Amino acid sequence: MARDAEDARRTESGLPIEAVYGPDALEGWDPSERLGEPGAYPFTRGVYPTMYTGRPWTMRQYAGFGTAAESNARYRQLIAHGTTGLSVAFDLPTQMGHDSDAPLAHGEVGKVGVAIDSVHDMRVLFDGIPLDRVSTSMTINAPAALLLLMYQLVAEEQGVSAGQLTGTIQNDVLKEYIARGTYIFPPKPSLRLTADIFRYCGAEIPKWNTISISGYHMAEAGASPAQEIAFTLADGIEYVRTAVAAGMDVDDFAPRLSFFFVARTTLLEEVAKFRAARRIWARVMRDEFGARNPKSLMLRFHTQTAGVQLTAQQPEVNLVRVAVQGLAAVLGGTQSLHTNSFDEAIALPTDKSARLALRTQQVLAYETDVTATVDPFAGSYAVEAMTDDVEAAALALMERVEDLGGAVSAIEQGFQKGEIERSAYRIARETDAGERVVVGVNRFQLDAEEPYSPLRVDPAIEDRQAARLERLRAERDGRSVEAALTELRRAASGADNVLYPMKSALAARATVGEVCGALREVWGAYVPHEVF
Repeated sequence: MARDAEDARRTESGLPIEAVYGPDALEGWDPSERLGEPGAYPFTRGVYPTMYTGRPWTMRQYAGFGTAAESNARYRQLIAHGTTGLSVAFDLPTQMGHDSDAPLAHGEVGKVGVAIDSVHDMRVLFDGIPLDRVSTSMTINAPAALLLLMYQLVAEEQGVSAGQLTGTIQNDVLKEYIARGTYIFPPKPSLRLTADIFRYCGAEIPKWNTISISGYHMAEAGASPAQEIAFTLADGIEYVRTAVAAGMDVDDFAPRLSFFFVARTTLLEEVAKFRAARRIWARVMRDEFGARNPKSLMLRFHTQTAGVQLTAQQPEVNLVRVAVQGLAAVLGGTQSLHTNSFDEAIALPTDKSARLALRTQQVLAYETDVTATVDPFAGSYAVEAMTDDVEAAALALMERVEDLGGAVSAIEQGFQKGEIERSAYRIARETDAGERVVVGVNRFQLDAEEPYSPLRVDPAIEDRQAARLERLRAERDGRSVEAALTELRRAASGADNVLYPMKSALAARATVGEVCGALREVWGAYVPHEVF
């Protein structure tokens, strides 16, 4: 029985939630059209027929801080404790294409991720880690090609062929213009670089996922679930159009596309969101792009629990939040999962908190029964109705993006950013007013917080990285580096794939800052437009 609209509780997307759902919620509902079978179009029930009944999702833990040696030690610990895939966090200078000794890098080296300046750092980062047996995800966007090529060079040093490498680069620059801000180049050359990566990996690293089209950062900026999937899928459409316009067949690259979403504590809507996203993407790829390979229709995604929902107050409560969020991701059919550590609202995770985050996934996988059956919520009146509602809301937003000329044009007009900012303001207002309960923040507070000792990054890391760079520049063949960078500028000025000369430059020990600087000379740097 429906409640009056004014009395109904609403989802994070602002859609009404009924107190009771019954058969009338699915009146006129065609299961074959909306559900299908697991592993079959429209993939509402999951992209694989057996899902977790065969094996659990890939358990990734996002980690990286300080120097490559320190991060390598953390990776070894995570692998020893049962992590099945690595996920690398890079510091801001690396993400922005600057060397650690650049003036703009001062104060940020190694702070929110690991500092990587050259292939030497990448070698240390993966020292003793067999790259033919570990899947690695790298959260890197504007300079994604550089980090992937460094990874390939290190693998080759290990005797591992590029054809054996598995993993993902995020490589989603469009969401940087919308929500995150770690862009380097303007949209047009950035999309050209993305297409070059697609083509390079198709020829050289065929098992690699070439992009992880991300809604996570939009959600962290305040996007609702409907906005998250709408704007993410709109970006995905833009990337596919770019590759097709560059002459690539959709079925040659689409099977290696992947996505990245958040999992919030609102479990039912999150499950509905993931199911709706799969259904929309399958239809878009089949009907708009004419994809014929079933793998091209599959929306495969990684999930990270919602960092924005973690609190510095009573941080141990975050363990409960992360468990619920992780459960939402699993019930929604994720392919891999990162569970945040309970202390991330305070500082970088300690070894113990990172281990507890991993143990959360292991409890879900091995102590519950959610892996015993595929899509446990299929046929639920509530979840099926909510899936339809989220799908309809997302499609309406995607249509507005199309009306503005597509994702890039809408970005330039500030549409997605404006919509997300309005959603973020609504959330903040509701929290401040106490209408949205946040345990430990506006309800159930403590008179005094218990002391906590966070992990701190040694500020001397910046000096040590600068010294490494000085030695690198002194010992390498400077003429070979400059010749390689000249060839890179030539390719960037024309139509050749830039990844081949880029790899040569990195092999000659050019730095991240030098390679990105060469591309800036040709392509320029993006300057955001103010939207009023």
